[in-house]
Formats: sequence, C-alpha cells, structure tokens
Amino acid sequence: MGNLYMCATPIGNLAEMTARGIEILKVADLICAEDTRHTLKLLNHFQIVAKKLISYHEHNKARQNEYILSTLAQGGEVVVVSDAGYPGISDPGEELVSLAVQRGFKVFTISGGNAALSALVASGLPTRTFYFAGFLPKTSKHRRQELQQLEKLNTTLIFYEAPHRLGETLRALLEQLGDRRIAVARELTKIHEEIFRGRISEALQWLAENGARGEFVLVVASAEISGLALESEPPATENNPADLEQLLLNYLAQGLDKKQAIAQIAKKLNIPKKVVYNTFINKEN
Repeated sequence: MGNLYMCATPIGNLAEMTARGIEILKVADLICAEDTRHTLKLLNHFQIVAKKLISYHEHNKARQNEYILSTLAQGGEVVVVSDAGYPGISDPGEELVSLAVQRGFKVFTISGGNAALSALVASGLPTRTFYFAGFLPKTSKHRRQELQQLEKLNTTLIFYEAPHRLGETLRALLEQLGDRRIAVARELTKIHEEIFRGRISEALQWLAENGARGEFVLVVASAEISGLALESEPPATENNPADLEQLLLNYLAQGLDKKQAIAQIAKKLNIPKKVVYNTFINKEN
C-alpha cells in the first residue's frame, strides 16, 4: 500500500520550500495539484520532473478521489499540494484525507508555510487563543449569520479574503463586529509584503487609498481587546430616547456610519431598526 503526503508549499517566497518537501516531490508516483500550471513553476524552480501530475481541485475532487485512492491501493506514493500553504486548509484535501484514513492508508504531513499563522504572529494582536474562519460565505445573508456566531467568541479571529471581495468583507466586519482592532496582511513573504494595523474603519480608508492587490489575511481582535466591551455604555432602553441617542453617539464615535450604527443598536437592544432610525431623525431635526 502506498502513502499519502499532504505537502505544504511556499505561500510566496520559493526559498521557503522545505528540503523534505522537495525530496518527496521528486520520488512521488503521483502529484495532485490545485493548479497544475502553478505547481509546474514550483517543480521547474527545483528542477523536479514529475512522474505524473494531475489537477485536483474543488470541482473535480469527487472524481479524482477514487483515482488517487486506487493509486495508493496499488502501492503508489501520492503527494497533494495546493497553490500555497497547506492542502486541506481552505483548499481541497480534507475529504481525501478522511477517505484515505477510512481505508487504512497512512497519511503524512510535510511541513511548510501557513498564511494564517504567519499573519497572526506578525499582527501584534493576542495569539494565545484564536479561531480560524477561513473564507466567509459569499452571500450577505449567510455571511451575516456566520459573523453573528463569531462575534460571541472572546478570541482573535482569522479570515482569508480575495482582493475583489476585501472591501465588502471589511464593511461586513465593521457592521457586525464593531470597529475592532485589525491587521490586514497581504502578499506575505513576497517582495510587496505589507501589513496594515489599526481599526476596521481605518482599514477601509487604507483600502480606498491603496487598492486591493494580492491575497489577504485578516486578523481581528476580540471585542474586549478592541475596547468595545465598554462598561460605561449607558443601559439604553427602547422607551428612553435619551439613552438611544447616547448609544448612537458612541457608535458613531467608533467610526460606524449611520446605517451601521442603527443596525448595531437595534441588534443590541433587540428592537426594530425603525425605532432607532426615528430617534436618529429626531436628533437631526
């Protein structure tokens, strides 16, 4: 019986590829790549000639799983790689490992770079406990539902995000989690590596000024670390417009816009947004 190797690849700088990873790629009977064109660049850099290279991604994994397991059953050594970092972490591979274990094959991990941990360590935010959330759902409804669960966690949160969705995700984080401390890391280990540190509202301004280029990791502090769990907040009630007005001013001071502040208050007090909105209108008048 063959062995299955889940091999981490560099998240940017190719010099970070491990010697063990290079060796296992050289002897593998089958290399399964998220994007064969991307993996070929890695193989060529280290002068590795693959015995057999196939694509293995989200859209063909169901079909490829059986082929890979069949190769293992025939004694083949199989290596799975993603475009960057660990396969199986926000990339194909999790289901394959589960199937391989069920059928009695040995599974080994070849260590390497990880974008989430690299960003966390460099974020300047607490690292003792953290929750890796990966990519948030694409639809606003499901994204809001997931963030509603995550905001209850008193720990550092880590997200992955693509450049074209970064602004939308930052706005969703601001509206649902409040103006927390955040580190926005891009192009880790590459020439143009950059980490923005500040508040989510400031990150939105930074994005507007600099644009979104490269892949991003977002490291978000807990509400407590961000100073948002304020004991001095007035015990606002629906029946006391003065309380609502003060709470509204607090959220605006944190950098939320009118719509976001109204949504936060309505959620906090479990009252209709219309009630908060009317208070806001009366205050402006």
